[in-house]
Order: sequence, then C-alpha cells, then structure tokens
Amino acid sequence: MPYDANVLHRASRRLEEDRRRRRERTQRLRAEAYERQPKLEQLERRIQGTMAGLVAATLRQGGDPVQAVRAVREENQDLQRERAVLLGAMGLPEDALDDKPACPLCGDTGWRGAQMCRCLQALCAQEQIQELSKLLDLGEQSFDCFRMDYYSQTPCPGRGTSPRSNMELVYDVCLNYATKFGRFAIKNLFLSGAPGLGKTFLSACIARTVSENGFSVVYDTAGNIFAQFEARKFLRDSAGARDETRRYLSCDLLILDDLGSELTTQFTQSALYELINTRLVGEKHTVISSNLSMEEASCRYAPQIASRLEGEYHVLHFFGDDIRLLRKNRL
Repeated sequence: MPYDANVLHRASRRLEEDRRRRRERTQRLRAEAYERQPKLEQLERRIQGTMAGLVAATLRQGGDPVQAVRAVREENQDLQRERAVLLGAMGLPEDALDDKPACPLCGDTGWRGAQMCRCLQALCAQEQIQELSKLLDLGEQSFDCFRMDYYSQTPCPGRGTSPRSNMELVYDVCLNYATKFGRFAIKNLFLSGAPGLGKTFLSACIARTVSENGFSVVYDTAGNIFAQFEARKFLRDSAGARDETRRYLSCDLLILDDLGSELTTQFTQSALYELINTRLVGEKHTVISSNLSMEEASCRYAPQIASRLEGEYHVLHFFGDDIRLLRKNRL
C-alpha cells in the first residue's frame, strides 16, 4: 500500500509528535512524583544500578554466574516492590514512571522491519481522508447516507427498468467493491452517466471506505491528472521537482473523475494509455467516472485504450433525473 509521500510524511510527523508529548508527560509526572516523595528518585537510581549489575553478572568470569544473576534479579525485584508501594500510596500505578510506547508492536517507530506497523497505517488513513476531503465533500458522503428516494420508480423508456431499481444494483456493486476491496471479483469500475446522478457521491463513498480499511487512495480529475503528466516532461530541468504522476500510477485505488472533459490531444491519449496500462499491469484498481458512455469513450480514445476499457472495466450506468435540481426544488 504505497501511500503518497506527503501523506506518509504528515503521518510520521504526527507519530513523532505523539511520542514526544508522551515522553514530556512522563518526565513531568516523574518530576512531580520525586518532589512529593524524594525516596522514589533514589529507588529509581538503584533499580537502574541493579540492571547494570545484572548485565555485568552475566558477563562475569569465575565464580557462579547463575547465582550472581539470581542475586541481582532478586535485589531488583525487591526495589521494584518498594517503588510500587510508594507509587500506590500516591494513587499511581506501579508503571506510571516508565517510558511505555503507545504501540507495543513497533515501539512507536511506525515500522516492524520493512513493514509499516498498523499504528502508522491508521495515521496514514486519517491523513489520507483529510486530503481526500479537500477534493471531495466527505463530511456526509458515506454509503449509509445514500438516498434512494431521489430516483424514480417509473421505468425509463428503452431502459427496461426504473432509475430506482438500476441504482439499487449500482449501489450494491459499489458497496461490495469498497468493503471487499482487493477481494471483490470486479477490479475496475467505469461509472457512466449524465451529471447530477450520483457518480461523484458514490466515488466519495468508495474512497472513504477503502481508505478507512488501510489502502492508499488517490482521487483527482482527468484534467488535473493530465496536467501532472504534462508537467513531468519538464522535471529534468527543474531541480528538486517531484514527479506527481507516481502517486497516480502506484496507489492501491485511483479514482479518476470526469474523464472526457479534457481536451483530447495526442498527448492526453498517450498519458491515458500509460495510466490505464501501467495500473492494469501492476494489478492496481481504478474507478473512472465519466459523462461518456463506454461506446462514446471507445470512439473518442485510441483503440489500445478502448480495448482496455471495454475488456477490463465493469460499466455501471447512471440514469434518471438530476439530483441537484431535485434537491433545489425540495428546498
């Protein structure tokens, strides 16, 4: 799950800040406890001394090292019991002055070897959702808040079903896609339909759920994505510039919004092919939303792109009345 570098940086900074605050709280508590009961500080020093003695005893030459280690350990335990009694009299637990990591799995480093620990993953998910919220209104957008009553139950001519029945199927696919991400049979989605029918809303629902489950998610519009691919051409001449296209190519889930709104040129065709093909080869998942039908997209884009869209993407059709207008009329 390759998180965006900015997301990982902010999450790591939060982890370090939390660790610093805990360390400072423990130091303040220790200073207050020593002031109330000076003997505690003496015990702490003696306990540290016996720990050093335990190490020395294990390395000692001659004599009985087992007996030496046992004696040092017993002394240490006696001192800890005495410390626990003093702390208990102050209403504090026996480990109140210990520097304990919040995450026992990684010791608050965020990593277990080369693998990211779940504590850092959780912070990355929070930072990622916050970043997604800058682009998507994630305040109320969740599957639980989806409103079916905006879709008519009257069958549409030529569709063979009503917008409500169709949307129930679309909703179920999107919900399963998000909650079973990586395990669901469908890998890529193509959300097709006119504006105002819920494509962006359901995209946001998918983004939130997949992100909360610990996967890296990037959302952006087709125009912005192609602009980043174009900017990449000039990176060699720009010292310190970052290739922003990497996050589009490597994230677990890319949500590409409003495909077809961009000016179609030879360059955008090339960039779209690289994006789609690289993600398919890397077995990365993608959700595309567009006002185009799959047939219109196949006519608009090069055969290599059309073939991959038609063969690798599951189409979900959106139709009915514009929900934005319905909401306005209900006010």
